[in-house]
Amino acid sequence: MCKQIAEGTRWLKCGHFQRHLVVAIMDCDSARCERSYRHPPNCRQPNCTKNFGDEIQRSVDDVNEFCFQCRMAMSRRR
Repeated sequence: MCKQIAEGTRWLKCGHFQRHLVVAIMDCDSARCERSYRHPPNCRQPNCTKNFGDEIQRSVDDVNEFCFQCRMAMSRRR
C-alpha cells in the first residue's frame, strides 16, 4: 500500500498532527495497488488496493500547546 509523506505541525500537549502539505508519495511497488507505478493501467481486478496507507508524518515544527480543535473542545466543556 503506497503512503503519503506529509509535513506539518505537531501539537505536543495533545499529540495531534496538523498537515501543511504532502511532499512525496512512497511507492509500495505492488502491482495490486492502484496508487503504485507498477499497477498495470489496463487492470480490471476488483480487489486491488485503491487508497493510500497510513500517512508518514514529518514534524517541521513542534508547538508546546494544545491544537485548535482540542482548545475549542475544552472551552465548550467549561
